[in-house]
Amino acid sequence: MQIIFTVSTDETGGFVARWDDALGGGITTQGENLAELQEMVRDAVSGYFADRDAPETVRLHFVDDPVIA
Repeated sequence: MQIIFTVSTDETGGFVARWDDALGGGITTQGENLAELQEMVRDAVSGYFADRDAPETVRLHFVDDPVIA
């Protein structure tokens, strides 16, 4: 199983990641930078799937390409 988070930037320059579960519910999390966002997504997925099979792959789909400098 694979899930794909849609990632957008927020008004402060951070990132918001969202995944909607087809069965209802889903996950929304955020991070101030890409490293923090990845950590927050891992933690949220682990918690959401604590009582059932976790996805084999978690992908991030960026609505806008991140700008480094």
